[in-house]
Amino acid sequence: MLYLHDVWVNWFEGEENGYNVCDFHEWRKEDTVELLDQAPLIKVESPLFNYIENDLAELPQDLLDDVYQKSFVRKNHERIQLEYCFIVTDGIGILAVDTMGYHLPIRKSRLIPRQEQLVYDMVNEVSVTKYTFENNGKKEYHILSPDPHLMKGLTRKERQLKQLLFMTLDQLYSTGNPAEIRYWYTEWNPTKYEEIQKLEFDDVWTQLYEETKGGWSDRHEHLCERLVKGQPFFEKLWELEQGTKVN
Repeated sequence: MLYLHDVWVNWFEGEENGYNVCDFHEWRKEDTVELLDQAPLIKVESPLFNYIENDLAELPQDLLDDVYQKSFVRKNHERIQLEYCFIVTDGIGILAVDTMGYHLPIRKSRLIPRQEQLVYDMVNEVSVTKYTFENNGKKEYHILSPDPHLMKGLTRKERQLKQLLFMTLDQLYSTGNPAEIRYWYTEWNPTKYEEIQKLEFDDVWTQLYEETKGGWSDRHEHLCERLVKGQPFFEKLWELEQGTKVN
C-alpha cells in the first residue's frame, strides 16, 4: 500500500457536494489546518471517487478494512491514530477523507499543490483498486443541495452567500405568504410589479427562484442581505462571509 506523509489538510465537515470542499487557493487563515503524519493512498475508479467526493453515503467495507488504523494525525507533538482516514484519487481528482470513526466520508479536504503533484507522480503507473459499492443512481439536487453547475465559476464567498440566499428562499416558501413573496420578487425585479400582483404564490416563488439561481451578482448580494435582515441565524451566516453586520 502507498502512503503519503506530512499531509496538510483543511477539513470540511458534513459536505455532500465537492464544490464545498475548497481548493487550497480558497483556504482562509481562520480555517483549522491539521497535519496528517501518515495516510494511506488509494487509487480507485472514477465512479467511486465521484461517489465519495459528492455524497455522504456508506463507503465500501473492503476500502474501510484496507485503511483501518493506518493513518495518524500529529497534534501538539502527539501522534494520534485515526480509525478510517485516507487519501483517494482516480488519477484526476484528489481528496483526503476522514470518517471520524463512522462508515461515511464525514470530513473531506483538498491537498496543497505540492502534495497533489506528489500523488499524481505516485499513482501514475499504479493500477486502480476495485471496490464494489451501492450507487443508487443519479443524485438528486434541490434548493438546499444545489446542482454543481449553479456553483460553477463562483468564489468560496459567492458559493456560501448563494447557498444562504437559497436557504432564505426555501424558508420563504415554507411560510406560504403571498404578500411577502410578491414583495421580495418586486424587490428583485421591479419592472414586473403589475404582473407579480396577479400571480399565485407558487408561480411568484418559482419565477423568483428561476431568475436568481443562475450566477452571482451585486443584485443577488443585495437581495440576500435584505432577506437575512432580522433573522439572527441567517444574519450570523451573512456576517461570517462578509465580516460586516447586516445594514
